[in-house]
Amino acid sequence: RSTEVPEVKWAMQGYQADIDGKDQWSGQNYEERGRQFLAYRGQSVILKPGSKPEIARVLGDRAELQKKVLKEDWNQVHLIAKGNHLQHFTNGVLMAEVIDDDPEKRRLKGLLGVQVHVGPPMKIEYRKILLKKL
Repeated sequence: RSTEVPEVKWAMQGYQADIDGKDQWSGQNYEERGRQFLAYRGQSVILKPGSKPEIARVLGDRAELQKKVLKEDWNQVHLIAKGNHLQHFTNGVLMAEVIDDDPEKRRLKGLLGVQVHVGPPMKIEYRKILLKKL
């Protein structure tokens, strides 16, 4: 549910399910080039027009949820985007949830991308990507 940023090669704007090697941000929902941090790992939030994310409930302790992310192994990431409701699961555990009630800023359709940060050379791998229309 992103859009291209024409003036920046390979850049997109929109919802982002984070996965990072240091697991500082893995499991959170971030909006690239937009509202930024929407739901940190362990949060279920509601986004309303003109306000910061409102925590609706706590899904778990951030540090405990971080332990569910495997090091040096494959992780299964399951993203559900149905209407304005976004859920981010890692290895079967709900990490972050967003209900976007901001009709001007939410996206109900768009492009899908995978992220590689700028910086030194790195290796990132994806396998068995499955898209299913809900």
